[in-house]
Amino acid sequence: MRREYHCWYSHRLQRNMELLVFGHAGAKVMVLPTRDGSFHEYEDLSIVQGLAEKIDAGQLQLWCLDNVAAETFYCAWRHPADRIRRHARYEEYVLNEVMPLMQQKNPHPCTIARGCSLGAFQAASVAFRHPQYFQKLVAFSGRYDLTLNIEAFQDLLGGYYDENVYFHTPSHFLVNLNCDWHLAHLRRMDIVMVVGNEDPFLNNNRQLSDILHGKGVHNRLHIWDGRAHSGKYWRRMASLYV
Repeated sequence: MRREYHCWYSHRLQRNMELLVFGHAGAKVMVLPTRDGSFHEYEDLSIVQGLAEKIDAGQLQLWCLDNVAAETFYCAWRHPADRIRRHARYEEYVLNEVMPLMQQKNPHPCTIARGCSLGAFQAASVAFRHPQYFQKLVAFSGRYDLTLNIEAFQDLLGGYYDENVYFHTPSHFLVNLNCDWHLAHLRRMDIVMVVGNEDPFLNNNRQLSDILHGKGVHNRLHIWDGRAHSGKYWRRMASLYV
């Protein structure tokens, strides 16, 4: 299996950013890490190994991105307005630095946004905001509204709300989305979400799925037994849905 390491200084983020690429061809899978994960998380969790057959066959090429969660939603000392602005800068890095490199190295017409946990939120946010760039979304164990307070999970913006929060929260901005061009791109996307029936954000997943269906956007929500929120579940999910 081809494995490539890339690192460059991102002027948008004012720091070095690393990523790993697995495979030589096929649909480009842009992997967003979990809260505590990094660009080598998929490798550490043996998800790359679980997808090795598809990767070696040239069906998939994984692009595993670095993490800035400690500088955004989990940066307690940073004002919430700055947290969401930092997240927006990360999206700009993805769109304007990572994706051009992906296209340069692999012209395959299919790009998949992919993530688990916080990575599922990030993948959904960028895919729903910019659907013209993605043909598929695969999101496992996602929380699509970071302002919710559920069980031990608090509002990651501490009650702060502005336009940036609204437009980066899928279950908020999609409700009022009426742009024909935007909806047309969403309606051609293959959207797969998976969550456990004991996951605290099960209802948030159902809500998002219902919002999409209400906009005429087909999606598949698969509900697994238990919490299903760990690497051993995500490895099994990946082999079925990616």
